[in-house]
Amino acid sequence: MTITITAFERSPDGGKGLARDTRVRWALEEVGQPYEVRLVSFRAMKEGAHLALHPFGQIPTFEEGDLGLFETGAIVFHIAERHAGLLPDDANARARAITWMFAALSTVEPPILELGTARILEGDKSWSVQRMPLVEDRVRDRLGQLSRRLGDADWLDGAFSAGDLMMVSVLLRLKASGLLDEYPNLSAYVARGEARPAYKRAFDAQLAVNTGKPPTG
Repeated sequence: MTITITAFERSPDGGKGLARDTRVRWALEEVGQPYEVRLVSFRAMKEGAHLALHPFGQIPTFEEGDLGLFETGAIVFHIAERHAGLLPDDANARARAITWMFAALSTVEPPILELGTARILEGDKSWSVQRMPLVEDRVRDRLGQLSRRLGDADWLDGAFSAGDLMMVSVLLRLKASGLLDEYPNLSAYVARGEARPAYKRAFDAQLAVNTGKPPTG
């Protein structure tokens, strides 16, 4: 059965890897599964056909046969469960990898998203200057904890897993802020994720949508 995912017709970031379909593309590339992409406009995302797939009118969605999924954590978990390459065979290691997936989305990402909101949508508010250090420090708290846990290891728990895929995807949102540079081991960790051939293929495919040029790889 053909896998079809949805992605922005024109990504707000210009195809630089921050739209959430990148996470799904990366997972599919890691496990060697071909897929098709259906591009949707912002208008189409709020119409009935798309809302039937994603009740909150966002991207990405995942379709395979009669299965339809939304939310990147659920989609990547499904891919990792169905195909070898993203979850360890050992039951305990597998459980830990899944735990890191949840940690990325539930613990690390929320303050990062709050920072994005504060800078992009609230930067012109009179109270923004006073609030920004508080928002940044909440991000630093999480980064410090993660940095200490990672230490000098390449990945979070042994070999690369879906937990690393989700964590790197979340941390990528911080590259432009400069906060990630305060934690050299986390910067190196993200760079290792970006260097993976599967990530490069996913990134190039998404970028090609926005530039109109075919992927180079």
